[in-house]
Amino acid sequence: MTGVLAASLLLAAGCSSEGSPPGQGAAPSPTTARSSSAPRRPGEAAPPAKGSVRVLRTVAEGLNSPWGLAQLPGGGLLVSSRDKATITRIDEKTGKKTELGTVSGVAPEGEGGLLGIALSPRYASDHMIYAYFTSASDNRIVRMLYDARKPAGEQLGAPDTIFKGIPKGVIHNGGRIAFGPDGMLYAGTGESGERGLAQDKKSLGGKILRLTPEGAPAPGNPFPGSPVYTYGHRNVQGLAWDGKQRLFASEFGQDTWDELNAIKPGDNYGWPVVEGRSTDPKYHNPIAQWHTDEASPSGIAYAEGSIWMAGLRGQRLWRIPLKGTEASAPPQAFLTDTYGRLRTVASAGGGKLWLVTSNTDGRGSPKKGDDRILELEVR
Repeated sequence: MTGVLAASLLLAAGCSSEGSPPGQGAAPSPTTARSSSAPRRPGEAAPPAKGSVRVLRTVAEGLNSPWGLAQLPGGGLLVSSRDKATITRIDEKTGKKTELGTVSGVAPEGEGGLLGIALSPRYASDHMIYAYFTSASDNRIVRMLYDARKPAGEQLGAPDTIFKGIPKGVIHNGGRIAFGPDGMLYAGTGESGERGLAQDKKSLGGKILRLTPEGAPAPGNPFPGSPVYTYGHRNVQGLAWDGKQRLFASEFGQDTWDELNAIKPGDNYGWPVVEGRSTDPKYHNPIAQWHTDEASPSGIAYAEGSIWMAGLRGQRLWRIPLKGTEASAPPQAFLTDTYGRLRTVASAGGGKLWLVTSNTDGRGSPKKGDDRILELEVR
């Protein structure tokens, strides 16, 4: 009851998290009264010549609170259920669902539960699935053996905790994990509603962490002996690398600006001192920003020279064309209000994306068939 009351007070105070209505925050400055990345209603801005999205098909439907997605090398998609704490395998050709099992130790509450998943970089030999989840005491990262030879529902081994102690809350649990081109494990965390944690380099909240596959601070991290890679984040839920191995991350704002950031190790991204762009050189500015009702971003992916970003409250898919670590043109929105809240987007290769909706998470308006995985063709 205390946690529910705390969440209610935070939301009443204007805390825009995964699509909750924003409060009466500070007004945007006159020079940025509207995001340069935001199209104006009614109607979307015409996409640039090389920007298009086509929905090829619905891969699977009837999913419960889907969150993380991982593509198996031999075919098949793994999807985590935030609230049921299960991992399910989807046959991407037929849509058949096979439940691997339930991840023990998960304590779903608010925005917490079973969140991001990723395959071991040595998956071909170790068959390990990594998962980020909320336990009764913290957010943590575990790994589990996946044995497809066992009966459905019994294919997950016991979770082996490799990293723990990430602050948990009813809101702002972060949750995205991904192995980078360097073979290290990256994790986006939230400040759990305690703003000060984001600027505290000794805290794991409001950070991007970089770990070895065994859960130790990765060699070459900017703060010796620390897993912290960047700090000053509010709630990171999207991680993706471009074709030149440069990392990008999406981040929830509060009342005014959501962000897409180019990640530079050791940099301070400003929260809670600043939200969105700032004139203070101490803080790394986002490469694009949006009003919170147009984005509330979660997952991101890189394809065809652009970052593609899923919007929860914004209920649209954003394309951010890149030139180096900058946006080369104003972002464009697609699928606006077509499939509801969008949680995860992942590269499917060959100019295609997997897109996961998020309408059964308690904040959406589920339609028949929700939630679903879509296959998109993009350019």
